[in-house]
Amino acid sequence: MGENNTIVDQDVLLFDGVCNLCNNSVNFVIDHDPKGKFKFAALQSDFGKEKLSELGLNTEDFDSIVLLSKGKVYRKSSAALRVARRLTGLWPMLYGFYIIPYFIRDLIYDLVAKNRYKIWGRRDQCRIPTPELKQRFIEG
Repeated sequence: MGENNTIVDQDVLLFDGVCNLCNNSVNFVIDHDPKGKFKFAALQSDFGKEKLSELGLNTEDFDSIVLLSKGKVYRKSSAALRVARRLTGLWPMLYGFYIIPYFIRDLIYDLVAKNRYKIWGRRDQCRIPTPELKQRFIEG
């Protein structure tokens, strides 16, 4: 895999690059992650599809965020809660919801994911980071 191996040594959040909710969530994480703990890549990117394929996940199904962290993979509500745990402010308190069984949390997550385009809309193309944020995004 070449150069992308070193990138995965950091936490990488894969997200739906054309989803407005997902893009706003990435902005939120950036705003509450001043130390730059997270890198980002669109699920639709070559990197995103490559990682999905390596993990045996559907490379055409973008209804879940995927967190790659310390050699482990988290999806859906588990990924969201693990991200919240590492943000500044009171957001780490949301991690307390981890005690709720994942299948219950994921039912709610799936409901939001299923309706995200209807409620928040979508973009015609994946997000293009500003020059200031370019180093936080994995391209390719």
